[in-house]
Amino acid sequence: MDWNFPRIPAYSRLIKISSLVAFTLTWLADLSALRVSPDRFGSPTTWLPVLVTGPLIVLAVLSTFRSPVLAKRVIGVVTLSLAVTAWSLFDRPDLAWWGALETCGLLFLVIRTTAHGWRPATAAAYTTVLGAAVLALPLRTESWSTFGAGGYVLTVALAVSVAVGCAVRALEFRRERAVHDVRQAERLALARDLHDLIAHHMTGIIVQANAGLTIQATAPDKVASILRNIVLAGTETLESTRRLVYVLREDDHAALRPGDLLIELADLVSAHSAAGSDDTPAQLDVTAAARAARLSPEAELSAQRLVREALTNVRRHAPGARTTVRLDVDTAWLYVTVTNTAPSGKAAHTGGRGGFGLLGLRERVEALDGSLRAGPVPHGGWQVEAALPLAPVAGPPGDQPSPG
Repeated sequence: MDWNFPRIPAYSRLIKISSLVAFTLTWLADLSALRVSPDRFGSPTTWLPVLVTGPLIVLAVLSTFRSPVLAKRVIGVVTLSLAVTAWSLFDRPDLAWWGALETCGLLFLVIRTTAHGWRPATAAAYTTVLGAAVLALPLRTESWSTFGAGGYVLTVALAVSVAVGCAVRALEFRRERAVHDVRQAERLALARDLHDLIAHHMTGIIVQANAGLTIQATAPDKVASILRNIVLAGTETLESTRRLVYVLREDDHAALRPGDLLIELADLVSAHSAAGSDDTPAQLDVTAAARAARLSPEAELSAQRLVREALTNVRRHAPGARTTVRLDVDTAWLYVTVTNTAPSGKAAHTGGRGGFGLLGLRERVEALDGSLRAGPVPHGGWQVEAALPLAPVAGPPGDQPSPG
């Protein structure tokens, strides 16, 4: 597991600022203790934990794009700390303290190591060596009373750090399972939708074939047009089948039929504007090219799902915001964009799936070889944009042009 701060920028900044303030105050306490020492620079073991090992271990806790992997940082930190401890056994420091900043850095690194996504045996091994470095810190003092009290306090702090790391590891495991379940559910939902659409096309093919058999003796000139329609419907069915990865049908799942996308989106926008007691105006903006475009049935269903999920998120998280649903096309792609302004009221935190709705939408859109983007826009609003293929393209997905 890597440390992923919450996606809310304010929370991320608060966590980072709080951590920096805590480490800075701890370091100032170490510097104050070093300042009152009668011979602060007499022995290297006096100032090394305050000026060298402590800051270096804190830097090892923090992650940057240039930081080594966590395993190398743990090995380096343990080696450095145990080397200073061993040196202190032969050259006792003048200060009866082993360094608060180094201690905090080691304990935070224990939390990170325990929570990391290694195998349990690997995480336990790295946590054990870090724990040994923590419990060896009181050996730097000459006082047995300080060694006993410090060992007791460090043992409790180490146990709390391991417990926190295990809790974070369990939460991350649950989050990964939830993400996997959402993706799997969305794939199965897409498979059911495609199954229903294929059944619809096959029904039409059978009806047209029976009609051709009926009129071939009385009106043979009309059989050619029926055959062309059968070829077109069969091609669309084969392309939809190519995208079907899993097939699963629940007993209580109602059959789906392709409808008019513009009518469905107009109904969704109207229902959004009429929902609730607050003022949540919304409008549908469709270009002339989008009105004349020929869409695959699975792209229509995905566009409906995207608009429905985006409008639901606006009502939940941005009450009173003005929303615009826009449809546009180019030569190969349908662009569906839902943009809302900053909310005028306080969002109601009603819980829910915790952001898994957009994750499921991304899974559905990418299954159709499309792309989805979601993020903030200037002036405090939010935008969800998806690019969907206008019609299925034969061959591998990479053969079609990328969305602009």
